[in-house]
Amino acid sequence: MAIRHNFKGKGLQVLLVLVPVVVLLILVLQKTGDFTGLRDSGPISRIKMSSKAGPCALKRDCPVDSFSFFVRSGAADVVPPRVCLLDQLVLGEVLNNAGPGINIVLINGTTGGVLKTGHFDMYGGEVKPLLEFLKSIEAGSVVLMASYDDPSTRLTKEARQLISDLGSSSVTSLGFRDNWVFVGGKGAAVHSSFEKLLQNNKDNNKYQNWPELIEIQGCIPRYLG
Repeated sequence: MAIRHNFKGKGLQVLLVLVPVVVLLILVLQKTGDFTGLRDSGPISRIKMSSKAGPCALKRDCPVDSFSFFVRSGAADVVPPRVCLLDQLVLGEVLNNAGPGINIVLINGTTGGVLKTGHFDMYGGEVKPLLEFLKSIEAGSVVLMASYDDPSTRLTKEARQLISDLGSSSVTSLGFRDNWVFVGGKGAAVHSSFEKLLQNNKDNNKYQNWPELIEIQGCIPRYLG
């Protein structure tokens, strides 16, 4: 396709330089998570997520014998949750491994390596896959959990007990469309305060029928057996 020279050659050179720079900037922003484009969903589509540090907005350094983490719940049914470990994103929308319900990252409490991830739909799905996941967790493992949309409708008493055994004190009262984040472990020395619950309350909700997103971060002590 021929380009008409209706402007000076110097102007054309500047234009040819600026175009690829702008394209590159957009790609970088999309990758780092400086902004998140949301599908049109009425007022909820105006939810904005940003972090100058990229998708893993850790605000502290951890001792050498521990692992830094960052867990953020989903926002309504629009923005999926996010889990970071050692400044690296291990679960989130850009990795295509987050989904409605309860999202889990399972790590080796000794090495900090990710063993597996999963998301379990607790509204339209079945609880059996979640039960199988929870029962497969071995001693010395650490779990990082985050809710998205609804984490509780199909959550049975057995499933709640298995999560409670990992250190959760809030899972027994987890309700419809509550926001919840939790870090616990099986035999691992995980601090009991690594948990937050924000209940669905139509009088206080930030996003129509959902509460505001919540997050936790900190240091997980290395499991020494």
